Amino acid sequence: MATVMAKEDAIERKRFLVDAQGKVLGRLASQVAHVLRGKHKPTFAPHLDMGDHVVVINAEKIHLTGRKLTDKIYRWHSGYIGGLREVSAERMLKSHPERVVEWAIQGMLPKGRLGRAMARKLKVYKGTDHPHAAQKPEPLTVGSRNKA
Repeated sequence: MATVMAKEDAIERKRFLVDAQGKVLGRLASQVAHVLRGKHKPTFAPHLDMGDHVVVINAEKIHLTGRKLTDKIYRWHSGYIGGLREVSAERMLKSHPERVVEWAIQGMLPKGRLGRAMARKLKVYKGTDHPHAAQKPEPLTVGSRNKA
């Protein structure tokens, strides 16, 4: 029996809306990466971009557990001599909260051309306003850990 493989033009993509308010960063990132990869679909193939589009709102209200707000350091290099930049998570959340969520999700996607294609389907916004209302995104419930 032949294995049926999905063609690139036969992939149906949905749009999902995720509210990040009060959610833990890592848990939100892993579940959004799961949807971006397309692992929630029965036709998943690891070598194809099967995922859906995801819009994340309220990135500024994301929650980091433990002492990550002060201890977690974001590092990047400009490419020039002495161009190493280091910023704490607290400072990064104040200046660029979208970047914190984007980098957490992108770190959970495949590296290379396929992962970059998946990351292009992710849109992150600081507040509740987003320009994707015309696409009518479905709300995606992202579970959070309940503290009893």
